[in-house]
Amino acid sequence: MTTTINRRTFLAASAAAGLSLAAPAIHAASKDKKYRTAIIGCGWWGMNILRSAIAAGQLDVVAMCDVDRRFLDPAAEEVNKLCGQTPRRYADYRELLAKEKPEITIVATPDHWHALAMIAAVKAGAHVYVEKPISHTILEGKAMVRAARDAGRVVQVGTHRRISPHNVSGREFILSGKIGKIGMVRAFVHYAGGPEKPKKNMEPPKGLDWDMWCGPAPLRPYSGDPQNPWTGGIHPRGFRGYLDYANGTLGDWGIHWMDQILWITDQKWPRRVFSVGGRPIKGPPLLTAEEQTTDAPDHQIATYQFDGFDVSWEHRHFAGNNAEKGESVGCYFYGDKGTFHMGWKDGWTFYPADPKQPAIHEEPKLHKPDDQNIPELWADFLDAIKTGRRPVCDIELAYWSTNVSLLGMLSYKLGRSIEWDGEKTQCVGDPEANKLLKRDYRGEWEYPQA
Repeated sequence: MTTTINRRTFLAASAAAGLSLAAPAIHAASKDKKYRTAIIGCGWWGMNILRSAIAAGQLDVVAMCDVDRRFLDPAAEEVNKLCGQTPRRYADYRELLAKEKPEITIVATPDHWHALAMIAAVKAGAHVYVEKPISHTILEGKAMVRAARDAGRVVQVGTHRRISPHNVSGREFILSGKIGKIGMVRAFVHYAGGPEKPKKNMEPPKGLDWDMWCGPAPLRPYSGDPQNPWTGGIHPRGFRGYLDYANGTLGDWGIHWMDQILWITDQKWPRRVFSVGGRPIKGPPLLTAEEQTTDAPDHQIATYQFDGFDVSWEHRHFAGNNAEKGESVGCYFYGDKGTFHMGWKDGWTFYPADPKQPAIHEEPKLHKPDDQNIPELWADFLDAIKTGRRPVCDIELAYWSTNVSLLGMLSYKLGRSIEWDGEKTQCVGDPEANKLLKRDYRGEWEYPQA
């Protein structure tokens, strides 16, 4: 496969992604239609999505679900203040879907719940907006794509950088050929940080169903600050550091930039992956009857070999300072005509190879308070439902992007490189690695079949 940037090829691929969904057909709706809408997961980011959806109109919030009443009750009260609606409250998404039959469901749970909740929602007849990364393991994601296609439902994923104005214009700039042939891409996230102090294990706060929160994942002790139950170790916002429930920084931030790379280069998967990392600063992971720490790496380096170019990923939770030019997240595309930095809060910048030529820059257009583009992504979601096309962040596109991050974590866990066959969804000649494409579920929960 050639790596020369060809605008016609990329635009054709983009158009193909917008083709109509398979049967059953989704009928166009009038602009006045209001969709019966439910949300599963009413925390910080779930409410960011729901606020944008309410502001756009065209929905009745009929139900809300969360296993933690400390989030569910204030969220439902806020909805009432925002739009005068009184959604019914649930602790179990299965009961919500069975009783309410929503037309749209927002899934904004921790990562380990995305697959089961999304699949149940489309089977119940709902179109779904699900947060990234779409899954905790690769075969969960494959099952999600199949469920969406079998049900003929629109499934939009929260990889909103595909619709952020500066990301869109930056992609067009690269596809125009102005940076030349891409030989390498470097993606990164750098945070400040230091050694980790263990948190005490404690009884879950009143109103939190901890067993249900853990769900299909292992049941770890709840940890937090006894003086302030809102600053839990795992819940409410620390779960990404625990590999039972997420995939660390590569699984969190990595998918955004891996998605940008696949979107711009029109590729679906790497051929070879190798990753190393560890916890030399945070210290060894700890889990005892009395206390625990996170167990995700405090730094990680992953390399990906694609057809014709290579990608490197790096993150660290220390030395996040101004020693390096640019902001702490983003990716650099290195072409034979110059270097292109696709950033976040600082937009994008192109540095020509000719030092006599000035740099070219475009500022971002983001929404406060969290510097995102959810309103644009929600508008695309509604339009996809009305017209029957696939959305800009379709579940299959996010499946490929999520897999890139998950393959990096798979290599990290194995401690060696892997070869990936994306067509067959398996590691080539590697039974040990293929066992990590899924995991056993706990208790009553059944792993979804692809």
